[in-house]
Amino acid sequence: MAPIASHIDHTFLRPTTTYADIKKLCEEALQYQFAAVCIPPPMVKQARELLEGSSVKVATVIGFPFGYSVAKAKLAETERALLDGAEELDVVINLVALKGGVWNYLETEMQPLINLAHGQNRIVKVIIESGLLTDGEIIHCCTLYAKTGADFLKTSTGYAEKGASVEAVRLMREHLPPGIKIKASGGIRTYDFARQLLDAGAERLGCSAGVEIIRGAEAAANTY
Repeated sequence: MAPIASHIDHTFLRPTTTYADIKKLCEEALQYQFAAVCIPPPMVKQARELLEGSSVKVATVIGFPFGYSVAKAKLAETERALLDGAEELDVVINLVALKGGVWNYLETEMQPLINLAHGQNRIVKVIIESGLLTDGEIIHCCTLYAKTGADFLKTSTGYAEKGASVEAVRLMREHLPPGIKIKASGGIRTYDFARQLLDAGAERLGCSAGVEIIRGAEAAANTY
């Protein structure tokens, strides 16, 4: 399969998600060997069963999609997701706090989640919704979440007016320590755009169009 598959979190996060949707998503993830599936929290157990024995990880979301649930609620969501078998957690920050300049709140809400996940050798991706932030706010997030030990900084939920951008990924890569990776998500529907984001410094891509991107990669390879 196309090497780009190993960078893709195959995603289905609709509020009306069904078991049939998750079964299809997991079958495609196994077929193309995507890095992970990213699914709603209530579907984690089912996905774990469907992917048992494979290298495809199960990722779910916390505080999704708006991030303004209280810190204790996010921690409870995290505890449940880990208990159900989630291996990667994509956590939305509290943008209300960010826009209010309450940066210490952002650190204190995230640190317990990261500590809990890391205690079980799980991965945390912090979603900052870069399309709604200034460059200065993105840089501040890079500094803050590097301090917490986050594994990834993630551009977007896919629910804001603007998703991933090459410019945001480059800015994040410039201001993050080498050990913290970047996940780009939101509006990634073509192989060309996916390739640009990876070239800019992204390590993972959150996509609902993963299969179409693989087909685009195969088509591009066949032109040479």
